[in-house]
Amino acid sequence: MNDKQLSWGQSLALYSKRPVLIMLVLGFFAGLPFLLVFSTLTAWLTEHGASRSAIGFFGWVGITYSVKVFWAPVVDNLPLPLLNRLLGKRRSWLLIAQAGIAAGLLLMATLEPKTELIAVALCAVFVAFSSATQDIVIDAYRIEVAVPEYQAAMAATYNLGYRIALLVAGAGSLYIADLANWPAAYTSMAGIMALGILFTFFIGEPAVKGSSQEATPVFTREWFVHAVVSPFVDFFKRNGTFALLILAFIGLFRLSDITMGIMANPFYLDLGFSKSQIASISKLYGFAMTIVGGFLGGICVARFGVHRVLIAGAIMVALTNLFFVQLALVGAVPEWLIVTISADNLSAGFAATSFIAYLSGLTNRAYTATQYALFSSLMTLPGKFQSGFSGVIVDNFGYASFFLYAAAMGIPAIVLAVLVWRTQEKAS
Repeated sequence: MNDKQLSWGQSLALYSKRPVLIMLVLGFFAGLPFLLVFSTLTAWLTEHGASRSAIGFFGWVGITYSVKVFWAPVVDNLPLPLLNRLLGKRRSWLLIAQAGIAAGLLLMATLEPKTELIAVALCAVFVAFSSATQDIVIDAYRIEVAVPEYQAAMAATYNLGYRIALLVAGAGSLYIADLANWPAAYTSMAGIMALGILFTFFIGEPAVKGSSQEATPVFTREWFVHAVVSPFVDFFKRNGTFALLILAFIGLFRLSDITMGIMANPFYLDLGFSKSQIASISKLYGFAMTIVGGFLGGICVARFGVHRVLIAGAIMVALTNLFFVQLALVGAVPEWLIVTISADNLSAGFAATSFIAYLSGLTNRAYTATQYALFSSLMTLPGKFQSGFSGVIVDNFGYASFFLYAAAMGIPAIVLAVLVWRTQEKAS
C-alpha cells in the first residue's frame, strides 16, 4: 500500500474531482439495501414478537455479502448479452443488481413476518445477494475509474454516500413505519432504489487496459484459469507469505462492530426508546458524526498514510463498544443514547474510510472485481458468522456482557494492524 503523503491543500482538493463525486451517489445506492436486511429488519421482527435468538440468526443473511467472492469472477469477466453493448460490462451488471434489489424489497413489503418468517428470510437473502453483486461492481468501478491518488478521497465520499443511505434506510424507515407501517417503509425504499437504475445510465464506463476488460470466451478452461485462478495466484505472488498476515488482518478488522451491529435496534427498543427517538437521534447526531469521521479518515490517510490511520481506527471501534455497556447500565437516557450513537458513528466512519483505501491499494487492476470481492468477503465473514449467535448471548448473559464481549473482539484487529504496518515498513 502506497503511503504517499500530500499537503493539506492537496488532500482537500481531491474532493472536487468528478470520480470522487460520482462515488458519493454510488455509495448511497450501495448502502441503501444493507440495513433493510440487517438492523432495520430486526426492528420490524422485534415489533412482531420474534425472539432475540431468532433475530440473531438473521445476522447470517449477511453472510451472503461475505461469500460474494464465489460469483465475483463471473461478474468480473462475463459480458451480459445486449446490455454489454449498450452500457459496458460494469454498468450492465450494476443495472441487473439494482433491479434485483428493488424487486426483492417490493416483495418483502407484501409479507407478514409473524406468519411468513421463512419467506421474509428468503427475500432478505435475495436482496442481500443482489446487493452484494452491486458491491462487486461498484468496488471494481471505483478502482478502475480513477488514479490511485484519488482512492482515499473516493473512499471517503463513498462512505459518506453509504452512510446517507444508512440514515435513509435506518432512520427514514423507522419514521415511515412509525407514521404508517412497515410495508410502506419497504415499498418506499424500493422506489428510492429504482433511482439508482436511472443514475447508472448517466455515469461513464471505466476505460481500463488489462485482461479483465478483454473479450474472453466464457466458461472454458482458459476462462476459468483467467477469471478464478489467476486473481488469487497474482495476490499471493505479489505478497508471498505476507499475504497470510494481510488476510488475517482483513478478516478480523471489523469483527467487533459487525458482531454487535445486529443487536443495536433490538437493544434500543428493549431499553424503551421509541422508533422516532432512535431515528431522530441517528439523524441529528449519528449522521453528522459519520460525515466528520469519514472525511477526517480520508484526510488523515492522505496526510499521514493509511497504516497509522488503520491502527487508530481499530482502537476507536473497539473502545466505542464500552459506550453501549454504559447505556445498558443507565437505561433509556436520551443523552447517553446521543453520546453512544455519536461515538459509534464517528469511529465507524473514520475506520471504514481508511480500510476501504487500504483494500483498494491491495488490488491488481487486471482483476479488480475478483480480488476486491475476496478482500471485502473476508472482511465481513467472521463477523457475520459470529453475529448469528449474538441473540443467544444476549438472552443468556444480558446486553452489558454482550457489548463487553464485542469490545474484546476488537483486540486482535489492533494487534494485527500494528504487525501489518511494521511488516510493510520492513519490506519497503
